Amino acid sequence: MTVQSFLYSVDKVSTWVGKAISWLIILLMLVICAEVFKRYILNMPTAWIFDLSNIVYGTFFMLCGAYTLAQNGHVRGDFLYSNMKPRTQASFDLVLYFVFFLPGITALIYAGYQYAGDAWRILEHSNTTADGPPVYHFKTVIPVAGVLMMLQGLAEIVRCVVCLKTGEWPERLKDAEEIDVIEQQLANSAYISDEDRKLAIERAHTIDEAAKQRGMGDGAKL
Repeated sequence: MTVQSFLYSVDKVSTWVGKAISWLIILLMLVICAEVFKRYILNMPTAWIFDLSNIVYGTFFMLCGAYTLAQNGHVRGDFLYSNMKPRTQASFDLVLYFVFFLPGITALIYAGYQYAGDAWRILEHSNTTADGPPVYHFKTVIPVAGVLMMLQGLAEIVRCVVCLKTGEWPERLKDAEEIDVIEQQLANSAYISDEDRKLAIERAHTIDEAAKQRGMGDGAKL
């Protein structure tokens, strides 16, 4: 297996999990809407919906972390970073991965495993109400999310090493084709002229190419 194949394989795992878990947003929306309707229209608030919304949102937040890292979507102080050369970016990232990321995620996996194990042993339930919903399955998400983040983090470290050797960031697995979406929307719009539509598409491609050239962090901005 080549280095690029390894990177793509890890990106695929993170992307698949992220896309699958993203559907929880719809469930969260439905749960919150149901609670708002019951509380303010029917005057019948439901205590367990509060726990359920926390569980759904927490699961979404934790398990989408690796996907966000795979797409280089985490927040950074980009006003300095984006102007660095790729090798400088890679050196900067590599130090931060070893100083902060690896110790932090290792602690998350270890503590999360202990935390989830204790919850499963007592079949822990939420204490928000007298008969709260079970939460031991939810706490299992913590070490699972840590493992996924660690796997993607190792791939990012490999990316840094490759960039230090070659001077260029290795490609990332493409996810959403944002430029294609823009083109489709512009093509179907009846409110702009053909000339303006063409200029807008060219501008979108220019922005995309500029992002790729800068590296935009841990790789080309795809």
